[in-house]
Amino acid sequence: MTESQERAGADARRTDGDATTGTDGDTIAGAGAEAQAAPVPHPPAFAPDSLVLNRKLPLWYQVSQSLRASVLGRPQDASARLPTEEQLAAHYGVSVLTMRQALKELETEGLISRHRRRGTFIEPRARRVSPVRLLGSVDAIVAQQSGEATTVLGHGPTAVPGDLAEFFPDCAEVTCYRRLRRDEESDEPTNWAENAVRPDIAARIDVADLERWPMTKVLRDVVGVRISRITDTVEARLADPVTAELLQVPLLSPILHYTGVTYDEEGRVVDVARIRYRGDRFSFSVTVEAH
Repeated sequence: MTESQERAGADARRTDGDATTGTDGDTIAGAGAEAQAAPVPHPPAFAPDSLVLNRKLPLWYQVSQSLRASVLGRPQDASARLPTEEQLAAHYGVSVLTMRQALKELETEGLISRHRRRGTFIEPRARRVSPVRLLGSVDAIVAQQSGEATTVLGHGPTAVPGDLAEFFPDCAEVTCYRRLRRDEESDEPTNWAENAVRPDIAARIDVADLERWPMTKVLRDVVGVRISRITDTVEARLADPVTAELLQVPLLSPILHYTGVTYDEEGRVVDVARIRYRGDRFSFSVTVEAH
């Protein structure tokens, strides 16, 4: 082989390599280089909230309501796939059978779907009609109020309304919060709420939190109120002019009027919530266990 042929062969071998260097010093990928694909970001794993179980209430019901709040309040970029039954049971400290019953409740409600050998997934579209339930735990109250976009319409101190005087006998005024909730998918108004809160408690509330979480969760988990009980009353009423305008329903159309009174461990009323639900979007259901 001649010297010129050896040089030609060496040049060819360099050309067939992984890369060559251009005249400007930049590295240019050769024919044999493999493209380095950018890593595909994975959505954050779904993480259910923690739960302190009340042994006086059905465990499956408490777990289903806590998981419901986690599903409805999850970040938008969170994974739609739930952990396995075994993982969820270990997280809540219950049996797999109890966990299975809780998941069945959410499946019936249309929040999740379960697929053999594939897993359990959050449904992208929850059913439109939401039940207003007679609930048995604070976690269940939080779950009932979660899952909708909330706008704070206004807040500030006001004289105690006459119909609330019995709840605040030692207060000259309360702080009133007015909020409107909308369906996140359709942007349709579903209910609006007025909360009357003790001034000393209201002083510790960040209004921005009320656009992220229900009042009950803010009081308990952010402000640190030790809630002892909540009494609920639901009755049928006709839409007044303010409710008709906010909920975009005809004047005097039927609505569900909910009143929730929250007590702390000292027996004081810390919050009275009055919520008006659209009658065409909600129903009221009560389940009474035989045992």
